[in-house]
Amino acid sequence: MPEEDIVNHPKHYELLKPEPIEVIENWRLNFFAGNVLKYLARYRFKGTPITDLEKARWYLDRLIGNLKKQYGEGKGAL
Repeated sequence: MPEEDIVNHPKHYELLKPEPIEVIENWRLNFFAGNVLKYLARYRFKGTPITDLEKARWYLDRLIGNLKKQYGEGKGAL
């Protein structure tokens, strides 16, 4: 039985095609948006669903806060 490659292909990403890192790179997401996608994509597979969803929410709140600082409280334009 081959060992798990925890650096390049952890088990909690095996079922995800494309892998989140590929989507993050292709969509050119920033750090916060990339982490939202990563935690949301894997929450059912890693064994810590609530923690991963809370982390996704934390990064999303951080992203929203940064955009509000940059563009004001309105919807803003990117």
